[in-house]
Amino acid sequence: MRIRFTGTAGAVGWPAPGCRCASCNRAADAPRRPLEALVDGVVPIGPSGPSGAPPAGYRAVPLSCGTLLEGPDGARLLCAAPAEEAGSGLLGLSDVPGGRADLALVDAARPELIGALRRSGALDARSGVAVVGGGHGVHSPAEFARRAALWGAAAVADGDALDVLPGGSAGEAPGGRPERGVTARPHRVLVTGGARSGKSAEAERRLLAEPEVVYVATGPAPEGDADWAARVAAHRGRRPPWWGTEETLDAAGALDRAAASGSAVLLDCAGTWLAGVMGECGMWEEAPPAGAERAVEERTAGLLAAWDRFPGLLVAVTNEVGSGVVPATRSGGLFRDLLGRLNQRLAAASEEVLLAAAGRITELP
Repeated sequence: MRIRFTGTAGAVGWPAPGCRCASCNRAADAPRRPLEALVDGVVPIGPSGPSGAPPAGYRAVPLSCGTLLEGPDGARLLCAAPAEEAGSGLLGLSDVPGGRADLALVDAARPELIGALRRSGALDARSGVAVVGGGHGVHSPAEFARRAALWGAAAVADGDALDVLPGGSAGEAPGGRPERGVTARPHRVLVTGGARSGKSAEAERRLLAEPEVVYVATGPAPEGDADWAARVAAHRGRRPPWWGTEETLDAAGALDRAAASGSAVLLDCAGTWLAGVMGECGMWEEAPPAGAERAVEERTAGLLAAWDRFPGLLVAVTNEVGSGVVPATRSGGLFRDLLGRLNQRLAAASEEVLLAAAGRITELP
């Protein structure tokens, strides 16, 4: 089965007609039409999947998550529901007949569907994923391709073609993109930045295509603080409903428990973890008890050891020292110094370190 794309964008194309936003200006050099493709030159694919009755030798199977197209050679193409049709009920999907698909087309606005499909077994390590539906919800075509790579997918463009191989993965689009998918080896990522820099959103984005995720929340409970409660609710609302959550300062224990279950982890964040640990050890007091600093160092060493031995994908958020307000107190200055050292130690033990600023991401060497 071969699928050739004549359009790969959302409903209005990219750039959108008459739009002068920065994203559309960046896309003007390589415009993309609304999603349109042809399978083997005979089966048209549109935003809602295969159009019309398939010809002899092909079978279209309606599913809760879209439509499965089977070809004469046994190849299986899953056209996942577009963003406007994909409801939360899809996230528990398990109705792909006969098991896995060879290739899934997924709208870029709903990458959590990739995680849902992997979780259900509809996609496995041999399956390919192509991300479609680009538009000015993403700030540039380069960012579109970067996000697809994070999800182990190909960011196809108009004119690309993919070979869907029965029982195997899809061939790469021209100018092949990197594949990661579900990691089979340690891969630790530290995302740092100032307040409201987009660091948590980037960390969450990196885990949307994973089938099992534990969110380790290290901040205090929101009771009695309306502003903090609103922030916690916003974070919870962005997560897929199958993500597990641990609200704890025992970060090392949470990492080890997730490792035992085979889950990826998002730890948010190292700054609130350190502040909480300092509180438990008495270091916010005007006269800290004897051994308080040693106790914090022991907890820090425990976290770093768990970070080092974590066997899968682990993403942590932290606050960049100097990018926020530090209380003009002895304990505030001590927190700044301890967090700076913690960030350096986590960065040294990470395969990737990212800086978030104004919603843009820079990979640090």
